[in-house]
Amino acid sequence: MKTFTNFALSSLITGATALPLAVQAGQPDTFAPAMRAEVIDGLKIAYREAGDPANPTIVLLHGFPTSSHMFRNLIPALADEYYVIAPDYPGFGASDMPDAAEYEYSFANTADLMTELLNRKGVEDYAAYVMDYGAPVGYRMFANDPDRVTGFVIQNGNAYDEGLREFWDPIKAYWAAPSAETGDPLRAFLTLDATKWQFTHGVKDPSAINPDNYWHVQYLLDRPGNQEVQLEMFLDYGTNPAEYPKWQALFREHQPPALLVWGKNDPIFPSEGAHPYKRDLKDLEFHLLDTGHFALEDHGAEIAGEMKDFLARIN
Repeated sequence: MKTFTNFALSSLITGATALPLAVQAGQPDTFAPAMRAEVIDGLKIAYREAGDPANPTIVLLHGFPTSSHMFRNLIPALADEYYVIAPDYPGFGASDMPDAAEYEYSFANTADLMTELLNRKGVEDYAAYVMDYGAPVGYRMFANDPDRVTGFVIQNGNAYDEGLREFWDPIKAYWAAPSAETGDPLRAFLTLDATKWQFTHGVKDPSAINPDNYWHVQYLLDRPGNQEVQLEMFLDYGTNPAEYPKWQALFREHQPPALLVWGKNDPIFPSEGAHPYKRDLKDLEFHLLDTGHFALEDHGAEIAGEMKDFLARIN
């Protein structure tokens, strides 16, 4: 059986070239609002917030290993017409990171915390941008209250068995038999080389990727105790495939309008996981983009434009 290091790092990461220190001209970052926080169940949950709360709400749910930072350019692009909330999950970004031995890091708990944050902010209904980890978080929120979700923007976020391909084999081994023997190899995916690879693999022009992304992420991953947090989340991801049939049935029943903007060169969530949404969602705008996992980094303007058209149509 392939080891995680052999498959995900040796065969994929070592071929990556070093990136320049400067972002390519014409690709400047804008600045999202400063972080705010709400204490929920004793945990500080940080979030970025922009726009008028009287406008329709869009909730931006981030992936691994990043945070609301991944939406720093998207937020100001939407805030003139929408109320935008981008939270950080426990153990990510600026939210609290309780010890993994004392707190249950799970997608179910994360979804409950995100729902309570929206309750505290007075949000009655919302569209959700779901990416990577944001998909099981958002779909669990949807399953708990389908009528509250006005639509989805889906970006490299899986809900189908077809989307869990060879990359996931070492993680599936951890699900099947959790132990140091199966878990410790996954720590290779928490290194700087792996983080750089996630941001640059499959990108047509790596010089367009701001290196601040992986420096920022790696600082957070390198905090004492964070590897144990991430291993718990890797393990709990194994609870999501069992939920896929439920989510798919809810898609068919409730038919939330959806915009899919998917980096087709992503080996973590490949395009094989994008196409099955067509089976269950009748109102689906489908776009495969020539990029990798973090499509916002080099296709942000295109995604923002598609989102504004989509959100204007469904609101």
